[in-house]
Amino acid sequence: MEILSKRFHLAGALAALAMFTLPALAHHGWSWTQDGFFELTGTIADIYIGNPHATLDVDVEGNIWRVELAPPARTIAAGFTDEVAKKGDEVVAIGNRSRDDTERRMKAVRITVNGKTYDVYSDRVPPS
Repeated sequence: MEILSKRFHLAGALAALAMFTLPALAHHGWSWTQDGFFELTGTIADIYIGNPHATLDVDVEGNIWRVELAPPARTIAAGFTDEVAKKGDEVVAIGNRSRDDTERRMKAVRITVNGKTYDVYSDRVPPS
């Protein structure tokens, strides 16, 4: 009976782990983005450096775009922190746009602010 009880506890723990892990896997990655690179230029309306990933809200001619960066540790390791940019700064983001054309959203591999370039996904940066 004790072995059966341990199996049920293990099965319950694995089910709980899957319940929390699968939505995170679905959220992250590049499957929601288009192939090919997209460039966006605008002014920073908001900056967030935190989990699950850093984001910029970018004003492009009165429309706000969500620019997703890497998770905080990777974004900061690339040199991009909330001290290097502020609201109103011009930003150029290069990356992949959302597959949903009605959505103003992209995942950036490179951003340039105040003449400084930050490769938050250096392994994905397009060749020069």
